[in-house]
Amino acid sequence: MFDPPMPQLPYLASIEEVVTADRLIAEYGEEAGFEAASRADRSRDLGNHIHFCRWRQIERLILMLSADEAVGTVH
Repeated sequence: MFDPPMPQLPYLASIEEVVTADRLIAEYGEEAGFEAASRADRSRDLGNHIHFCRWRQIERLILMLSADEAVGTVH
């Protein structure tokens, strides 16, 4: 049986990323991941690689939080 590749889990530098992801989900609903991706793209276009990476991690976190199934190893 073929299992799809496991999604890349986000790196969270602080609890603030979780708070930011939660705020985006509350404000944008199902579009929150697109909003985080848009902010990442804007940061990249401005040459701010630190914020680009931060927003990409928040985007991954939003996708993980909105998944219907557990992501990663379940113990």
